[in-house]
Amino acid sequence: MNIGETDLPGIGRKFEVSARSGDQMVIIIHDDGRRELYRKNPDDPDENISIATFDDDEARHLAGIIGGMTYKPKALETIEVALDDLVIEWFKLESDARCIGNTIGNLKVREMTGATIIAVIDKGHQKHLIPGPDFPLVAGSTLIAAGERAQLKMLKMYLRKGL
Repeated sequence: MNIGETDLPGIGRKFEVSARSGDQMVIIIHDDGRRELYRKNPDDPDENISIATFDDDEARHLAGIIGGMTYKPKALETIEVALDDLVIEWFKLESDARCIGNTIGNLKVREMTGATIIAVIDKGHQKHLIPGPDFPLVAGSTLIAAGERAQLKMLKMYLRKGL
């Protein structure tokens, strides 16, 4: 995927996205929080066809849906999103993981690995955003964690087998 950015003085910023599939779109983020989505006309690359306009709250909900915060396709065991050095990764806790039955605080997850658990999706698909230190880890839950690659690797090893 290729993404080009252009500042639009007095308006906001324009992002031109070319997907691996060949699809092209334009996203304009206005300084007032509105987002506009356009599809490039395949017959005329200079023409953009309006798809939708979202306010800030709607756009953030849509980003969560597209980013997999509300539903993770069954075929994907882990998902990784990289933002410079920050990586956000989804992974499932198996029933034999050492951490099962312990709380995030008892395990000292951040202190031991440097990674942060930012959300947990339990087997019933209930989402727990920013779980606190008293949150228990249960088999079958999907953890969403943030950190650098080495920290996330250490987190997964620590939760599965200990140090």
